[in-house]
Amino acid sequence: MGYKLAGYDVVGCNEIDHRMMYAYCQNHDPWFPFLEPIQEFKNRADLPPELFNLDILDGSPPCSTFSMAGSREEAWGKKKKFREGQAEQVLDTLFFDFIDLAKRLKPKVVVAENVKGLLLGEAKAYVGKIYQAFEDAGYIVQHWLLDAQTMGVPQRRERVFFVCLRKDLVERVPLEYNLFDVMPRLVLDFNESPIPMSDVTDYSGREFSSKVIRLLWDNRKPGDINQGSANERLFGKGSNFNQSYVYPDKVCPTLASKESCLIHFDQPRYLGTSEVCSVSTFPQDYNFAGQSPHYICGMSVPPVMMAQIASAIWEQWLSKI
Repeated sequence: MGYKLAGYDVVGCNEIDHRMMYAYCQNHDPWFPFLEPIQEFKNRADLPPELFNLDILDGSPPCSTFSMAGSREEAWGKKKKFREGQAEQVLDTLFFDFIDLAKRLKPKVVVAENVKGLLLGEAKAYVGKIYQAFEDAGYIVQHWLLDAQTMGVPQRRERVFFVCLRKDLVERVPLEYNLFDVMPRLVLDFNESPIPMSDVTDYSGREFSSKVIRLLWDNRKPGDINQGSANERLFGKGSNFNQSYVYPDKVCPTLASKESCLIHFDQPRYLGTSEVCSVSTFPQDYNFAGQSPHYICGMSVPPVMMAQIASAIWEQWLSKI
C-alpha cells in the first residue's frame, strides 16, 4: 500500500503464511504471488522475467529474534515455528536468504525493514554481516532508524530501514563525500507535525470484560505509561506493562499485534478497528479476510511511512537513473 501511494506498481510477493497471503491477494491481487518459504522461492528455476531488474525489491524478514520484547540472544540460531502453522525456520538467517534473492534478481534498489533492536547490544554484529552480504551481492548499503510519528503517521513506531543501491548505478545519482567513503546520497529526514490521538479517536473499541483490567484502569494516575504502574501500586509487583495507555493529546504508542496492547486513558476501552486502521494509516475499508486487524496492522510497516521512503527513493535516485 505504501508503494502504491508513492506511485509504484507492485507486481509480485512472496509469503509463507497462507492466511496473510490470502489477505494480501484479496486487497492487492498481485500478478505473481508465491506462497512458499523464501529458501524455495529464491532458487526457483521459473521466476518470471518481470521480477528481474526491478526498480525496488522490498522485504521485511521476520524480526522477533531481534525485538526487545522477545528472547533475543537466547533464540539466535534456533529454529522457530510460528503459531500460524508455518514451517520451522531459523529466523536470524532469513535476512541473508533475502539478500541471496536480491543477488539473483538484481533490482536497482533493495529496501529491507527490521526492528530497532537490531541496532542494540550484541545484535549490532548482525548489522556488520548484513552490510558485508549486501556488498558481496553487488550493492552499496546504508541504514536509517526512522520514527513513523515524524512521517505523517499518528503512531510512535521506530523501525530500521536498509536502503541499497546497485553498484553499477552509483555514479548516476548524487554522491556524498567524506573522509572515508563516497556514498550515494539519500536524505531521509522527515519532520511532519505530530498527529495526536484525538484526531483519530472514535471510541469504537470494546469495553474491558476483565475485572482485573478494569480495577487497574480505575487506579490509573495521569502520567502512567501503562497498567503496570497501577499494578505495582495495588499489588506491589510488576505486571501488565504490555498494556499501554493512549492519551488523547499525545501520539499513539506503538501498536502491537494483540487487542489488549493499547487502551484509552480517558475511557475504559481498547482501540477499535477504525482507530487501529487510522493509527496504522490503513484504509478504513481494508479487507482483513477474517484476521485480526490488530494483528495485521501491528505486524505491518504503516503504509504512509513506507510511502515517504519510497517517494524519497524515486525523487533522489530512480528518477535520475
